[in-house]
Amino acid sequence: MGDSGGSNGARPRLWKYSLFHKIAKPYGIGIKVCHFPTGASKWNPTDHRLFSFISLNWQGVPLRTYDIALGYIRSTATRNGLKVEAMLNQNEYKKGISITDEQMKEINLVRGKRLPQWNYEIAA
Repeated sequence: MGDSGGSNGARPRLWKYSLFHKIAKPYGIGIKVCHFPTGASKWNPTDHRLFSFISLNWQGVPLRTYDIALGYIRSTATRNGLKVEAMLNQNEYKKGISITDEQMKEINLVRGKRLPQWNYEIAA
């Protein structure tokens, strides 16, 4: 589930290309992707079930370091038993990578019947 914003949105080509070449093709599995329409991420259940509790947990605390922020994220839990794991990703990522039309043709992309711009499957 994506929220149609940022690098994993419905339009970025690198997202689809990476899903195909790093997951679908090597593992021989299909991946169904459903994006929330632009501006509709407020209905994302992850946002409501997770992020609101993190915000409550660190409410009023100055998050001056990554360690402080990660500590509060990791100590977040809900009454229903949801526990949060978090780690700091210090990888460096290249910017401005373009995926050509030819590269896009490599992807086994099957658009969904409903809202095909946001729902698709990447077949192995």
